[in-house]
Amino acid sequence: MIKIIGIIVVFASVLGGFVLSGGKVMALVHPFEVLIIGGAALGAFLQANPGSAFMHVLKKSLSMFSSRFTHGYYLEVLKLLYEILNKSRREGMMAIEADVEDPAASPIFSKYPGILKDQQMTSFICDYLRIMSSGNMAPHELEGLFDMEIASLKEDIEHPAHAVAKVADGMPAMGIVAAVLGIVITMSILATADNAEIGQKVGTALVGTFFGILASYGFFGPLAAALEHDAKEEVNVYEAIKAGLVASASGMPPTLAVEFSRKVLYPAHRPSFAELEQAMRGS
Repeated sequence: MIKIIGIIVVFASVLGGFVLSGGKVMALVHPFEVLIIGGAALGAFLQANPGSAFMHVLKKSLSMFSSRFTHGYYLEVLKLLYEILNKSRREGMMAIEADVEDPAASPIFSKYPGILKDQQMTSFICDYLRIMSSGNMAPHELEGLFDMEIASLKEDIEHPAHAVAKVADGMPAMGIVAAVLGIVITMSILATADNAEIGQKVGTALVGTFFGILASYGFFGPLAAALEHDAKEEVNVYEAIKAGLVASASGMPPTLAVEFSRKVLYPAHRPSFAELEQAMRGS
């Protein structure tokens, strides 16, 4: 919601200030300028990124309007870890084999659809539970494997933010391209045009520069920052899962292992110790 408010504030401030200064909104309506800038930016994006990146970045960008990394989501992650670790401690690691082999059919995973629909995170948890059930890996070796995979995941998770940031950096230049083309058109009609027509053509060219700068600093730049923040929160959840599973592999009881996970989470939405304890008792 706050991001929608931010977009509205940008539009209202820029257009409101323009109109109050005596400008006319229709003077900014030049679809061909938008075509030049937007098309060039899209083409550059497609050249710079893998083929699957466009839809991935689009989905990530749309999800920015309702972030899943909330207090309730963090609590669900911790409760899931507690339940699965508690079952393995009471009944043995082999007891959770069915849960990790088919999470969708697992009574434990099914209680947390928000986590289950994230296939990457679900696979991450299940893979390490499989490794732990083998009993052949020391805790420090497990932690090293976690670190290597999280480093790889971090690169993938942060890619949308970096891709959009590159687009934001290039938008002002695309605006200049549109402006230069507008000036070229103006120069081509100097011999036959009157002052009013020349002024209109120059104004159209300047609108291209305006669109490029506004798109960069008013929309794509903030979007890249929001994607980066979201990526940091997602990586933080993986770090929390790692802390809990490594603690469990080191012999910590489930209640203490999950506390390791809780302490790793960012403080903004981190559940309190009492909240987590109450949630574990409810489980």
